Amino acid sequence: MKGQLIIITLTLLLTGSTCLCASDWCTFRGPGMRGHSQDTGLPLCWSETENLQWKRTLPGPGSSSPIIIGNKILITCYSGYGLDRDNPGDASQLKRHLLCINAENGTTLWDQSMPGVQPELPYKGMLREHGYASSTPASDGERVYVFFGKNGVYAFDLQGNKCWQTNVGSGSDEKKWGCAASVTLYKNLVLIDAWDESKTLYALSKEDGTVVWKRDLSATGLTFSTPTLAQLSNGRTELIMLLPTQIWGLNPDTGKTRWFVNTSMKDTTIGTPIVVDDIAYIHGGGVRSLSSLALRLGGTGDVTDTHVLWSGKEAVSVPSPVYTDGLLYWVTSGGKACCQDAKTGELTYSQDLPNAGRFAVYASVVHAHGSLYAVTRKGGTYVLPAKPKFEILAHNAFASDTSDFNGSPMINKGRIFLRSNRYLYCIGDSN
Repeated sequence: MKGQLIIITLTLLLTGSTCLCASDWCTFRGPGMRGHSQDTGLPLCWSETENLQWKRTLPGPGSSSPIIIGNKILITCYSGYGLDRDNPGDASQLKRHLLCINAENGTTLWDQSMPGVQPELPYKGMLREHGYASSTPASDGERVYVFFGKNGVYAFDLQGNKCWQTNVGSGSDEKKWGCAASVTLYKNLVLIDAWDESKTLYALSKEDGTVVWKRDLSATGLTFSTPTLAQLSNGRTELIMLLPTQIWGLNPDTGKTRWFVNTSMKDTTIGTPIVVDDIAYIHGGGVRSLSSLALRLGGTGDVTDTHVLWSGKEAVSVPSPVYTDGLLYWVTSGGKACCQDAKTGELTYSQDLPNAGRFAVYASVVHAHGSLYAVTRKGGTYVLPAKPKFEILAHNAFASDTSDFNGSPMINKGRIFLRSNRYLYCIGDSN
C-alpha cells in the first residue's frame, strides 16, 4: 500500500490536481502509467453468467482504454464509418464519442460526439485493426482531456460541458495508420504526441488549450508511444519520449532536451516506458529492429555510453510491459507470454498462449494482487501468476461477443473493467 500511495502522491504532483483519490485510474495504464493496481479481491474467473456485474452497449468500436474518476468512467469510441471491414460506408458520417458511464450500474451519464474532420484516412490496411478512437483520455479530477486525431484535443468538465478544443494538425503519415498515442498530464499542461497529424509533440495549456511549447518530431520515424513522466529521487521531473533510433529526456516545463540515447529501434515505436526507481525499462522498434533496454535516468547530453544498463533483443512491440518484484512481464502482439529479469534483461520464460497468432494481442498486461491479466483480441482474457514460471490460472471469455478486445484492463475498487468493440464490461466478485 505504501508504494501505491507514493505513486498516487506523485500523480497528484505531476497533474497539479487536488481532486483525485487513491482508487482513481485517471490515465492510460493507471497511476504512473505502470499498469499496476493494489486492489485485492478480484475474481479469478468470469463469463456471461459468472461475476459479470453489468455490461453496457457502446455506440461503436474503439481501441482506447477506460479511465475512472470517482464513480465516472470515461471512454472513447467512434460510429458512422468503419464498422464493417468489407463495407466501411461513407467517411463523411464518421463521429467520435466521449462517453461518461456510471461505474455502479453502467448507465450513460452523458455522450459527447464530434463529427470527424475531413478528409479522414480511409478504413483500410492497418487502420482497420484499431480504428478512429485509439487514444486513452486523461483526467486531473476536474476535467477530462481527450485526443481525437484530426479532430484535435478537447477538454470537458466532468458534467460533459466542452471547455476548449485545439487543432494539432490534419496531416497523415505515409503509412496511413492513424494515431494512437494517449494523453499525458503534467502540472498545467496537456502533452500530446501528434506524429500522424503534424509530426509534433505539443504541450497545451489545461486552462484554454493554447500551445505552451512544441517540439518538431519530423527527423524521427513513426511513433505511437505515449509521452511518459518520470519523477526522479532528486526531485527532478523528466519527460521521456520514445522515438525510432532515439530516446529523449526532456524538461516537461519547456520541452528542451536534457539528454538523449541512440538506439537500434527503427521504423516505429509504440509501447510506453515503465519507470521504477530512476530507471526506465523501454521496449520498441519494428519487426526487424525490436529491442529492449534499461536506462538510468538523468544526465546531460548524449548518455548512450553511460546510462544504458543493459540492452537486448527480447522485447515487445505493441503492448507495454508491467513491472513487479524485479521482473518485467508482457504478452507480445503475437500472443507470447514473457517474463524478463529487470536487473539483467535475461528472459525468464517465453510461452505461447493458446490463442497465439498474428495480431493476437493489442492490450497491455495489468498486474494486481499477484496476478497478471492479459487480454487477447479474440481469445478472451488469461490470468497468469506474477512469478518467474509460466502458468495459466484461468481463461475467461464472453462467448457471445466476437468483436475485438483492444483496450487494456482498468481496475477499480475490486472490479475489472474491460472494453470490446461492442461493450464495456464490469467484472467483480459476486459472492
